[in-house]
Amino acid sequence: MQVVVLAGGIGSRLKPWTNSMPKPLLPMLDRTLLEQVIYSMPSKLVDEVIVAGGYKVDMIKSHFDSINCDFDITIVNETEPLGTGGALGNCRDYVTGTFACFNGDIISSLDISELLNLHKNNGGIGSLGLWEVADPTRFGIVGIDDNNKVTKFKEKPIPTEVFSKLINAGSYIFEEEIFEHMPQGKHSLERAVFPKLAESRLLNGMQFHGYFIDAGTKDSWNQAVSKCISESRFTKGVRYQNSWFGSAAQITDKTNVTESMVDVGCNVETSTIVKSTILTDSIIGANCIISDSLIGQNCRIGNNCVIENAIVANHSVIPNGTNIIGNTWPIE
Repeated sequence: MQVVVLAGGIGSRLKPWTNSMPKPLLPMLDRTLLEQVIYSMPSKLVDEVIVAGGYKVDMIKSHFDSINCDFDITIVNETEPLGTGGALGNCRDYVTGTFACFNGDIISSLDISELLNLHKNNGGIGSLGLWEVADPTRFGIVGIDDNNKVTKFKEKPIPTEVFSKLINAGSYIFEEEIFEHMPQGKHSLERAVFPKLAESRLLNGMQFHGYFIDAGTKDSWNQAVSKCISESRFTKGVRYQNSWFGSAAQITDKTNVTESMVDVGCNVETSTIVKSTILTDSIIGANCIISDSLIGQNCRIGNNCVIENAIVANHSVIPNGTNIIGNTWPIE
C-alpha cells in the first residue's frame, strides 16, 4: 500500500544542520531519517512512498533518484506551510484506498501490521498508534473504549483537561475517505479533524510498547541514534558495544566512544565521545570531550576542545582549545 510521510517542516530545532540539508535527509546510521521512518514498515507492505515536503524538496527528490529503493517515491511540494492536515490534504490526488501515514521524524517500535489488522477488524476511517506518557500536556491525548474505538481527542490539554495518558504517536492507517472530513487549505489534523472523527467513533486506537522518539531536537536525535543502534536498524557499518561506526571510520585504540554514531570517513584521535553524532569525513583532534552533541559533515575540530550540548554546522573548523557549551557553531 501507499505510505504518506509528513515532512514539511524546516527543522528549526536542528539548525545549523538543517540550514544546508532538509531534516528528512539527515543521516541516521547508514540511512536518512526519512528512510528510518519508512523502513519501520515491512517492505512487503509498501509499494509507494509519498513525501509531503515543503523545504529543499529538490534535494529530497535527488537523493531518492540516486539510490535503489524497494518502492516508488513521489514528492508532493507545499508552496506554503499547510500544517499537518493541509500537508496530508495536499496529497489527496495521489492517494487511493487504505494507506499509512507517518510524521516524518518519529522513530518507534510500533508494529504497523498490528495496527493494520485492528483497522481492518474495527472499520472506520482511521487508526492511530498510541503511546503512554507521564505528562501528556505537550501532546494530543486520546481516550479509547474497550473495543479500541477512540472516544475523545484533545490536542495539548491544560492539566485540568487531561483525561488520558495515552498520546497520539504520529503513526496512522487511513482510508482515503479521510479527505472528505478535511477542510481545504492550511489546518491541523490534531485540532480540526481528529476531535470530530472521535465524536463520531470513526477512529481506532492501539497502544504499543517498546520505544517512541520524536527525533526533532538535538537530545532526541541522539536518543533515536542510540535506539537505532541497539535495535540494529542498519545494514552497513559496525556496532561495537553501544556505538555505531561507518565502515571507513578511523578510531584510535584509546578513544572512548559511548552511545554515539561515528560516520564513514571520520578520523578520531584519543578523545572522549559520549551520546553524540559525528557525520561523514570529520576529524576530531586529541584530548577532546564531545558529549550530547551533533557534529556535521567534513568538520575539523582541533585538539583539547570541549563540545557539550551543541550543534556544529557542516564544514566547520574549530581551533585548538575551543569550548562550545550549550550553543551552536558558528555561534548564532
